[in-house]
Amino acid sequence: MKFDIEYIEKLAKVLADNSLTEISLEDSEQAITLRKETIVAPAAVSAASVAAPVQTPAAAPAKEAEVKKGTPITSPMVGTFYKSPSPDAAPFVEVGQTISKGDVVCIVEAMKLMNEIEAEVSGKITEICVSDGQPVEFGQVLMYVE
Repeated sequence: MKFDIEYIEKLAKVLADNSLTEISLEDSEQAITLRKETIVAPAAVSAASVAAPVQTPAAAPAKEAEVKKGTPITSPMVGTFYKSPSPDAAPFVEVGQTISKGDVVCIVEAMKLMNEIEAEVSGKITEICVSDGQPVEFGQVLMYVE
């Protein structure tokens, strides 16, 4: 199978016409992935904690919960959450641990890339909201810092 421009354009049309966000094809010689970015995604990398409450119509109750638990650290991408750098290593952080801004708090694996997630605030970890190896969505709260 050869991926020519005409074929790629047809795949892009299928992506758009069917409200898909990603198409991946692979044969023994080639691989191609077409991905449609969302409007919120570019802002998420620099302001992920701001984007999270806006995702649901019931933003007011979510804000009340965040005030009680602390500042959320959210996932800047879709992927898999890992609490430690390897299965046999100690977790980056634990509940009750004090962290500083810029400390690595977890990893989110996306497309075979390990992305270290750094704390945007200093404080104490009050809650870790996801389990090791659990899939996470863009903007999903990973943990709270007080």
